[in-house]
Amino acid sequence: MRIGLVAGEPSGDFLGAGLIQALARRYPDARFEGIGGPGMQAAGLVSYHPLEALSVMGIVEVLGHLPGILAIRRDLRRRWRADPPDVFIGIDAPDFNLGLERSLRRVGIPTAHYVSPTVWAWRSGRIRKIRQAVDRMLCIFPFEADYLQAQGVEARFVGHPLADAIDPAGAAGAARESLGVDANEPLIALLPGSRGSEIKALLPVFLEVATRLAEADPRRRFMIPAATPTLQARIEAALGELPQPLPIEVVAGQARTVLAAADAGLIASGTATLEAMLLHCPAIMAYRVNRLTAMLIRRSLRISHFAMPNLMTGEALMPEFVQHRANAANLAAALTRLLESPARREAMASRFAALHRELRRDAGERAADAVGELLDASAGPA
Repeated sequence: MRIGLVAGEPSGDFLGAGLIQALARRYPDARFEGIGGPGMQAAGLVSYHPLEALSVMGIVEVLGHLPGILAIRRDLRRRWRADPPDVFIGIDAPDFNLGLERSLRRVGIPTAHYVSPTVWAWRSGRIRKIRQAVDRMLCIFPFEADYLQAQGVEARFVGHPLADAIDPAGAAGAARESLGVDANEPLIALLPGSRGSEIKALLPVFLEVATRLAEADPRRRFMIPAATPTLQARIEAALGELPQPLPIEVVAGQARTVLAAADAGLIASGTATLEAMLLHCPAIMAYRVNRLTAMLIRRSLRISHFAMPNLMTGEALMPEFVQHRANAANLAAALTRLLESPARREAMASRFAALHRELRRDAGERAADAVGELLDASAGPA
């Protein structure tokens, strides 16, 4: 048996590694081929091209690499149409994988796609392309499967691998100890984003919020986990330019440890809202983009919430402040209400724990079950 897989970025490599391991337990003689990073290769994938060739962010950057990316897709299409695998699984990277899936499905190769494109949020016109490309969509959030099934797409909720990886029992004490934070010391996590554009838009606001909170209670301590050395240097430079020093420590990486240790968080929209939820860290979400980007996105936006806990529940469980509302006065007031109300923090953390349990489904195994059903169906009766 041969199984083709393509991941387009490191997060997909993490998902793909778990899926390959689960499939290998079911099909010990299976061979795995396609594109993946170190995790998928360690699990047994033969990668025909480096993962980095597809891991390009930003419109301008993608345009510069587009000829090479299209050449890789043509190579895979020719290779697999000439010598078909038993199933193909595209892992996230919809702009690359959906076109490849559609081409392979046309010649009778069963296809699955792991991680739904955000058609429920924007660019809903992609639904038609998904119907043409995918035999089964493997969804990491339950509301995605419900939405896609209503649109005529065969979809299965398999759970979120990150929910499996993070211990639902929590480890706030161990996290504080590893960071050198006293058990009774008020700690606020500041996560202004992992991209340069996010740091530019949000870091000055977050530092103003920290200034206000520190003035109100000098015992408060702040931590900013920096995703890369470049961002760490940029954040530390901004701290050095402040007129008065702040009790803010910048740490290399360790975002999950900081969130686990914190009494509350102020975080940018995106994966950090999911991580805060899974670590049961009460938090406030903020986000800003330039006006032109906001105007373009607003035209096709289909959601009223942005933070993942809010998307899952349909309510403003995690307070959100977007664009002009994401100012220091609003954020400081909201964070103060959270910090000064243990009951409010406990209620939010309790809801987060329930959502964590909902997502914790042993995603790799459930995804392998769904792929196995496709393999069985394509094989026909014995």
